[in-house]
Amino acid sequence: MAKFIFVTGGVTSSLGKGILAASLAKLLQARGLKVTIQKFDPYINIDPGTMNPYEHGECYVTEDGAETDLDLGHYERFLNTPTSQANNVTTGKVYQEVIRKERKGDYLGKTVQVIPHITDEIKRRMLLLGENNKFDIILTEIGGTVGDIESLPFVEAIRQLRWQLDPKDYLVLHLTLVPYLSAAKELKTKPTQHSVKELQSYGVQPHILICRTEYPLGEERRKKIAEFCNVDHRSVIEALDADSIYDVPLNLKNEHLDDIVLDKLGYTNLPEPNMDDWMDFLEHHKHPKEEVHIGLVGKYVELKDAYISIYESFIHAASKNDCKVKIHRIQSEKLTDKNVEKHLHILDGIFVAPGFGNRGIEGKISAIRYAREKKVPFFGVCLGMQCATIEFARNVLGIQDATSREFNEHTENAVIDLMSEQQKVKNKGGTMRLGAYPCHLKKDTLAEKAYKAADITERHRHRYEFNNAYLEKFAAAGMMATGIHPDKNLVEIIELQDHPWFVGVQFHPEYKSTILRPHPLFVDFVAATLAYKNRMGK
Repeated sequence: MAKFIFVTGGVTSSLGKGILAASLAKLLQARGLKVTIQKFDPYINIDPGTMNPYEHGECYVTEDGAETDLDLGHYERFLNTPTSQANNVTTGKVYQEVIRKERKGDYLGKTVQVIPHITDEIKRRMLLLGENNKFDIILTEIGGTVGDIESLPFVEAIRQLRWQLDPKDYLVLHLTLVPYLSAAKELKTKPTQHSVKELQSYGVQPHILICRTEYPLGEERRKKIAEFCNVDHRSVIEALDADSIYDVPLNLKNEHLDDIVLDKLGYTNLPEPNMDDWMDFLEHHKHPKEEVHIGLVGKYVELKDAYISIYESFIHAASKNDCKVKIHRIQSEKLTDKNVEKHLHILDGIFVAPGFGNRGIEGKISAIRYAREKKVPFFGVCLGMQCATIEFARNVLGIQDATSREFNEHTENAVIDLMSEQQKVKNKGGTMRLGAYPCHLKKDTLAEKAYKAADITERHRHRYEFNNAYLEKFAAAGMMATGIHPDKNLVEIIELQDHPWFVGVQFHPEYKSTILRPHPLFVDFVAATLAYKNRMGK
């Protein structure tokens, strides 16, 4: 039977429950345990797939095609193991299943209520990953903040599980805030006390408190928190603000969080965590030898979480190249052919981000034209690849009205067209081409050199694709399809001849980059920007 750790949060949102869960999981994994993490989100959407990135940040996609919360990206990047549909549950999914059972008659005419029917479904899903003996420990992060009405059924499910699981198989961690009042020049423990009191009022007593703070707590405050919150003194853990999320596992290790957790779960004689690879990554991350400037051209640049996997992929690739990548966030709506030089001339590389809809498209196309004509390294993902196709068709092939069917339903030159399997799709949620698909790489191409393999799989999230009716025209003019879906003949990768590094991909490589396995395309793109910088004598 797996052991279960539940992570809740109090006082305020955005304290970092996902990073806490991922960091603890990494420490436990480094001690030889098989660990996974699941996220329970209180919103009624079935998944975040239909949400605007400004609303909820990035929508992360798993190997099996689930559109999930962005925290699953942190889980995968820290643990270096894939997650699945079972790792992200929303209130919407829970209610959908309960209503399905009610319509089917599974409740035998009973009145369907939050307790026990909703909470029973939540508990079933909380325990699901532990049924196949695949994992030793399952961490469950509860979204939202204790006291939110939306989160109450999840907290109640945790309370009930306390009496279903063996005490050695059940642990609750509560992440809270100890704010610093500059006027009083001191840390205040009262918000933490109230947060724990709120949790206790629902019948849940946390075993360990993780106290997010700007300044050291000191022993007196630790004792005070322990006494008023009914936990033992050593279980009050200081979580100082860190320079990087990748410092958090080591900071928590210094606080002996993994030792305390293992002791409470009944583990003995486990080896110390082996974090050598992690520390090697951090060494290169914190002490780079060079710096490059890369422009991220996108529609949602105002919110970092909208492209979080891309930012983290650049961090991984930079460490691999022993350099620092300075990202310049460029709003594509503000770019035109007239001002593109002003915005992009300082860059060593141009990355055009994914997205949906026609807002900001012309700015992306201007940026791509600049990269193509000035021989600046270019990397386009999903919509970025499609925009590169449109730019080439307009400015090289001379098809002035070339565009995507997404932007103009009645165009006569849809160089990007709706996938045949998508033409009868009406519902928006969960209906795109999602998850991992195979791709065959042509020999002696930038992609094949990066992957060092002929056949790969990558994760997708799109409805539109390269229109193969234009394939020969593109090839004759120097834009090659270098990655192809072997069964459906879909164009997955394009490359530009007579250019030092110009690659567009239909898939999302950022979903597969981890600390220990930086994505090869990001690694080679950063290497190309370094070469460009040195070539230009910057």
